[in-house]
Amino acid sequence: MLPTLDPWDGALLIDKPAGPTSHDVVDAIRRRFDFRKVGHSGTLDPNATGLLILLLGRATKLSEKLMAADKVYEGTLRLGESTNSYDADGEITGSLPVPPLTLDQLNDEAQAFVGDLLQTPPMVSAAKIGGVPLYKLARKGVEVERKPRLVHIYNFRFTHYEPPLGQFRIACTKGTYVRSIAHELGQKIGCGAHLATLRRTDIGRFSVSDALPLDAALDLAPTELQRRVIPFLKLTALS
Repeated sequence: MLPTLDPWDGALLIDKPAGPTSHDVVDAIRRRFDFRKVGHSGTLDPNATGLLILLLGRATKLSEKLMAADKVYEGTLRLGESTNSYDADGEITGSLPVPPLTLDQLNDEAQAFVGDLLQTPPMVSAAKIGGVPLYKLARKGVEVERKPRLVHIYNFRFTHYEPPLGQFRIACTKGTYVRSIAHELGQKIGCGAHLATLRRTDIGRFSVSDALPLDAALDLAPTELQRRVIPFLKLTALS
């Protein structure tokens, strides 16, 4: 006999704004609609925007499966400035002139990152060593050895370049640090770089085009929000 499912058991696609953490989004939805069990399928950095899949009720058991899905991001790279976090949230650690580059030349450089890639998690990240997030150690000025992780980049292409900013799209496996790629590309070019903006557009078969902006979701009545929930059984088939 199949278990009885609550109408709320399922997933809610949220378009996360810049500013709040992924946990803040989960907490806001939980408090507004008085949910007992809410999770998400993959963290976005506070200033990153885009698709965040919230899992409600029994759907929380699908978290690991959805986290394992491939991701697609769009973002902006700023050449000429390196930061300690590899993104715009960090402190500038270096500034160098940007050499002359065309869009085609930038894409030629980007091609070196396509395929299997060993990545070392940045010190300013949520990856844990001995149960302690790296960013907490980084705040104390402590740097520890991190083990490289194998990721795969399916596609990495710049769509527009106006110095010092390049807009790009990247498709990759779970656990990929896009800001690390930004940092390493800057090193490869010789002037340094950091990730200026990042937006997640896809997680597996789910798209941000089907997501609700967080503010809009919080403004809905419970009956209206329920109509946006992807039911558990359909979610299982899609994930």
